[in-house]
Amino acid sequence: MYFVSKLNAMFHRKQQFINAGEESLFLWGARQTGKSTLLKELYPDALWFDLLKSDVFRRYVSEPEQFREVVLADTSNRLVVVDEIQKIPALLDEVHWLMVNQGRRCILSGSSARKIIRSGANLLGGRALRYELLPLSYSEIPEFDLLKALNSGLLPRHYASQNPKPLLDAYVGSYLQEEISAEAKIRNMQSFTQFLRAAAFSNGEMVNFSNIASDCGVSHRIH
Repeated sequence: MYFVSKLNAMFHRKQQFINAGEESLFLWGARQTGKSTLLKELYPDALWFDLLKSDVFRRYVSEPEQFREVVLADTSNRLVVVDEIQKIPALLDEVHWLMVNQGRRCILSGSSARKIIRSGANLLGGRALRYELLPLSYSEIPEFDLLKALNSGLLPRHYASQNPKPLLDAYVGSYLQEEISAEAKIRNMQSFTQFLRAAAFSNGEMVNFSNIASDCGVSHRIH
C-alpha cells in the first residue's frame, strides 16, 4: 500500500500490511511515527475509536461493553479501528467477541504493546496479525538529507520542522515521564537521563561501555 502523508506531501510512506487480506491486525509503533494518519488515509470509511479523546476514553474505560454495543449498532459491517488501544486493554475482550461472533475486522493501533502484555490483557489468541510502523526511511523522503536526518531525527514531524530542537526536547521529556518513569521501569531516573545523553553522543561510534557508564556515574558491569 502506498501512502502520502497529510503532514507533508514530501513524505511517501511505504508501509505494507503484507498478507493481511481481510484479517484483523495490530499496528504498533513509537509515538509520532504516523500510525493514526496512515490508517485514516488507508481506511477513511472505518468506524473509528480514538482513545486519546478524553470523552471517548471516559466512556469506554468505565463501561467497555458500550464499545461492543456501538459496533453492533453499526449495521454497515465496516472495518473497526481502535487507536491507542493500550489505554484501555479491557476493550480487547470486546474486540475478541466481535471478531469471533460477528466476523468483524478490527485494526488496533498503539504505541506500547508492553502495557498490554504487562496488564495480562487478551491478545486475541493469535487472531490478529502484528505489524510495526517505523520512523521514515531514506527511500520515503525525496531529496533525502543525511545531515538533516542526523540532527532532526526521522519522525515525520521532526524531520519536516525548521526548528526541531524544541520538538525533540518535548519528545524526550514525554518519553522519560510517560514511558519510563510512569511505568516504574527505571529506579534511578537521573542516571538514565544521563545515559540517553551519552548514548546520543556515542551514536555512530564503537560502543565503549566503560566510558558510557562513567558518564552516567554507574558501574559498567552487568549484574
